[in-house]
Amino acid sequence: MTVTVPASGPASASGPASADGPERLTPVWMLVFLGLLGSAVLAGACWLSGHVHADTTLQTVARFFHVAALVVGLGAVLAVDWFAVLWLLGRRGLSDITSTACALQIPIWFGLAGLTVTGLFLRPDLNSPLTLVKLGLVLAVTVNGLYAHWLGQRLDRYRDTPVPRALLVQSGVAAAVSQCGWWGATFIGFLNSQS
Repeated sequence: MTVTVPASGPASASGPASADGPERLTPVWMLVFLGLLGSAVLAGACWLSGHVHADTTLQTVARFFHVAALVVGLGAVLAVDWFAVLWLLGRRGLSDITSTACALQIPIWFGLAGLTVTGLFLRPDLNSPLTLVKLGLVLAVTVNGLYAHWLGQRLDRYRDTPVPRALLVQSGVAAAVSQCGWWGATFIGFLNSQS
């Protein structure tokens, strides 16, 4: 027995439908729930970091895996954004971006999760304004990642038709927030490691 999932709305109301069959969009309520869950996890990690007392060896191991998680997460984000630049230059198709973004979602989220978990053992100074800015950037990257997922699903519907200017602007803003968030948090982490 085959079950067909209906599209969330008529194609004419929100753009062309995908040629791959019925459209499957992540419900907004689920993205909001995941955003709230991500915020709660980050807050819980901050609280827990004050109760974890890692010795020097554990901190060294955590620092290595922290850097590894950064390489995985930021590297995947850079790959997606590089394909977007190539698309804007006319050297790649929109389907290349959406396929790359879809394939790299898991490394991006694993990288972000790895940074959060390993950060527990690095004794973050939650009284430092720089650390609080870094945590704000991590939260912004998390929420923006969910928003980018939402945008990506909408962009995917325009593989063979021109993308509306508003959707292009929203995608550009999401990419800028992503880059600023990842690089800003990385820079602050570097500064904190020097003190």
